Amino acid sequence: MDITDLASAIPVLESVGPSEVYNLAAQSFVGLSFHEPLHTLDVTALGCARLLEAMRIVDPGIRFYQASSSEMFGKVQAVPQSETTPFYPRSPYAAAKFAAHWLVVNYREACGLYATSGILFNHESPLRGEEFVTRRISRAVARIRARLDDHVELGNMDAKRDWGFAAEYVEVMHLMLQLDEPEDFVIATGRTYSVRDFAEQAFAHAGLHWEEHVRTSEALHRPAEVDLLVGDATKAEEQLGWFWRNSWRSWLTGIWSASRR
Repeated sequence: MDITDLASAIPVLESVGPSEVYNLAAQSFVGLSFHEPLHTLDVTALGCARLLEAMRIVDPGIRFYQASSSEMFGKVQAVPQSETTPFYPRSPYAAAKFAAHWLVVNYREACGLYATSGILFNHESPLRGEEFVTRRISRAVARIRARLDDHVELGNMDAKRDWGFAAEYVEVMHLMLQLDEPEDFVIATGRTYSVRDFAEQAFAHAGLHWEEHVRTSEALHRPAEVDLLVGDATKAEEQLGWFWRNSWRSWLTGIWSASRR
C-alpha cells in the first residue's frame, strides 16, 4: 500500500483483516528532512493520520502501534527524558513525528481506538541504513581496515545519544499492544554516549585509532542540533516487564563481523 494514499490503505485493511497494525513507515533520516520537509511531513505525519483514519473506517477494533521518536524531545527540557518530558522538536522529521504522536492521542481519546506510541530512542542493527552515523562509522571501519578507504567524514562529534539494540525494541512494540488499555512508553537504555565515544570504540575494536581516520565536516552538521538524548524507561520496566539487555557495543560487534563478511 501507499502510505500517502488513504484510498489504498482501506482495501488493504479490508482484505488482510489485521488485529494489530504497526506503523514504522517514515522518511526517517533527520538530515534529509531539512532538504525535503514537505515529503517528510506527508509520509511521517499524514501517513500516520491516513492509517488511523483507515482503521476508524474499516475496523475500529484494530490495535495500532505508532513509531514515535526521541527526536521529538529535541532541545531537551529535562534529563533524562520520560513520558512526561515536554517535547521541543528541532527538525522537520521531529516535527512530523510530534504531529503523528498527538494524532495517536487524539484518535485514542476522541474515537476510542486502541492506539499507542512507543517513544523509542536510537536503536541499531546490521539493517540500519548507511546514511546513519552508526553505520557510516562501522562501514568506514571495515573499509579502512581492508585498505579500501583511509578516512571517514563525520559531523558533530559531541552529539550524545542513547543507543540500544533494535531487536529488543521490536519486542517491546508487541508488548505494548497486549495491555488492556493503550498507553505510550519511552523505550531506552538510560545511558548516553557521544558520537566520539562510538567512533573511538568502533575503531579500537578493529585495532585502529579513530583520530587517524576521522575528519569532521561542517556540511554534516544539522542546521539545528540536538545535543543530548537519554531516556528513562522506568514505566516500561514496571508495566511491561521490559528492560534493555544488549548495549550498542554488542551491536557493534555484530555489525563488524557482518561487515567483514
